[in-house]
Amino acid sequence: MIKKIYFGNKPLLISDKKKEQLHPYIDDEQTIVLEDLVELPSLIKRMQDNDTTAGIILHEVSSALEIIKKEFTVIEASGGLVYSKDNKVLLIFRRGKWDLPKGKLDEGEDLVTCALREVEEETGLSNLKYEQNLCITYHTYYEKQQHILKESHWHLMKGNDEERLVPQTDEDIEKCVWVTIQDLAPYLENAPASIIDVLKEGIKIIK
Repeated sequence: MIKKIYFGNKPLLISDKKKEQLHPYIDDEQTIVLEDLVELPSLIKRMQDNDTTAGIILHEVSSALEIIKKEFTVIEASGGLVYSKDNKVLLIFRRGKWDLPKGKLDEGEDLVTCALREVEEETGLSNLKYEQNLCITYHTYYEKQQHILKESHWHLMKGNDEERLVPQTDEDIEKCVWVTIQDLAPYLENAPASIIDVLKEGIKIIK
């Protein structure tokens, strides 16, 4: 099992695999590999301070993840990867990046309800069919004097690409577009790494 936590586009990997099995992820000599969780908080600090390009934790995944969560304010969110009958996927353009619709859970709201609501609010789509859970992504950022870890739960859903798209401008969404899977590459060049991971997982199923 491998979990990724992104600091910007820098990955911190948690895996119970052996080091040699993770060779593709060790892309340069600045990657720090830990086998002792005692050193984990200091690795997190180094990644926050841009002192390293990537980190790998060789340990039991849930234990390492719980330690990481204690170092952050954790926010839970839910979102959707929407595709059409012609295998187009729905992207939004927000704050200078191509993204997918998602948002924080309202009080008492479950993950699926949140994902469907957020897609509808952010894109204007209403005729959505929920299909399945897709994956969970983690990314960090700094806001209001807090280091935040966002845990985003992603869901695959089907939509009608003939519906009118209405970007939610008060959430800084400038546009919503349907893109064929074959034409995704230029959009991925300007998308967060965690969003690229979601699209890759979804495309495996859509195809």
